[in-house]
Amino acid sequence: MKANVNKKQAGFSLVELTIVVVILGVLATFAVPRFMSSVERTKASESFSYLAQVESAQARYNAEKGIYATSVSDLDISIPAPEFFTPSSPTSSDWETKWEMKLTRNGASSGYGRYTVVFDQDGFNRSASSIPDALAPNN
Repeated sequence: MKANVNKKQAGFSLVELTIVVVILGVLATFAVPRFMSSVERTKASESFSYLAQVESAQARYNAEKGIYATSVSDLDISIPAPEFFTPSSPTSSDWETKWEMKLTRNGASSGYGRYTVVFDQDGFNRSASSIPDALAPNN
């Protein structure tokens, strides 16, 4: 005599899987832009770190020689060129009192476009920089 066994099938139905996929899609819609913004803020911090080191070295150079250095290679630092930015040479109209240096974002920037970060003898120059406010440090 054959027993009539009720076999219950394990697994997910197509409706359940569809609901999970839709929920994951909605979550990704919100998470991906925030993640990309976070990644770009991290890359932007590279420019601030690089230029802050140049600013400190320029202050030491000026204290020692009475003028600012016309080239980063003249400074007492050895830092590699930024990976995500193209540096300009320091510029000035009067090397005894001021200098300015600009980094320009190269490559894709997660929807922020090409922007610049400018430092001078006083530090980060927000008015001369074109970095979006969302990426700039809060002073």
